Amino acid sequence: MLHLIATPDQMGQLLAASRRQAGLTQAEAAARLGISQSRISALETDAGALTLTQLLALCGVYGLQLQLRDKSQPVPEQAPIVEW
Repeated sequence: MLHLIATPDQMGQLLAASRRQAGLTQAEAAARLGISQSRISALETDAGALTLTQLLALCGVYGLQLQLRDKSQPVPEQAPIVEW
């Protein structure tokens, strides 16, 4: 599924939903990343504080892949789009 993210709040919501989809609690995700549960909570609440390194690590744990595309190009038809 393709998620179009435009704000930090949307990223936080996506991260929380993806963690749950992966069947992980905040504590389990934190243990896999070597950070505290409160840090996971903070990143889901305020994704504006998220570093690229943290984002890529979270994507790896949650089974996500980060992709960037030119906004002026059409979205591939095979990918369902979720706009937050």
